[in-house]
Amino acid sequence: MTNTSDHGNPSLDPLSRDRILNTAIRLADAGGIESLSMRKLAEELGVKAMSLYNHVANKNDILFSIVDIVVSEIEVPDLSIDWKIAIRRRSLSAHEVLLRHPWAAMELMSRINVGSAMLRYVDATLGCFREAGFSYEMADHAWNLIDSHIYGFTLQELNFPVEATEYSNAATKGLSLIPEDKYPYMNKLTHYVMDGSYDGLHEFEFGLELLLDGLDRFLQNN
Repeated sequence: MTNTSDHGNPSLDPLSRDRILNTAIRLADAGGIESLSMRKLAEELGVKAMSLYNHVANKNDILFSIVDIVVSEIEVPDLSIDWKIAIRRRSLSAHEVLLRHPWAAMELMSRINVGSAMLRYVDATLGCFREAGFSYEMADHAWNLIDSHIYGFTLQELNFPVEATEYSNAATKGLSLIPEDKYPYMNKLTHYVMDGSYDGLHEFEFGLELLLDGLDRFLQNN
């Protein structure tokens, strides 16, 4: 028997929780989390808004669930390999996933997330540091230190007002704002970007390696 939507149009897939959540992620990826509403979600699915409540409790239920789905895409640390390799993989994976879902970083930072994927992710991260020899207190500090770099760098990359390909042009246009006699170091750096001596690009892995090396030195000395 052919399934139909509430509007009477043929639908290949019946309405389900998974279909609702996957559509919500697609809408959030395209227009930001603020664009996600029950009405718009229903329109996208071709159903009446009330139909959604047969599968989800409310908008908060959807938000918590799609955050957990995003977290499930991040590589969980492997406790059987060197901790620095495991945390590096986890960090690179998190950065890539959060770039794919530009709305998710703020949701992760501003909500208490207790979905199964998040709990597994956090537990494995703590376990990775603990098995390496960090105390529980330092494992907590290390985990939050790494995540601060991930979230901060990702948000800056997503929201930086100048495209990487335009750095040199932007430096040229902004040079008059930073005269050498007042701002000598910024002026010199701007000239490096203008003449191509330095591309001005910041690398996620540069900061990550500094943090991992610092944590490694701490571990060796304590």
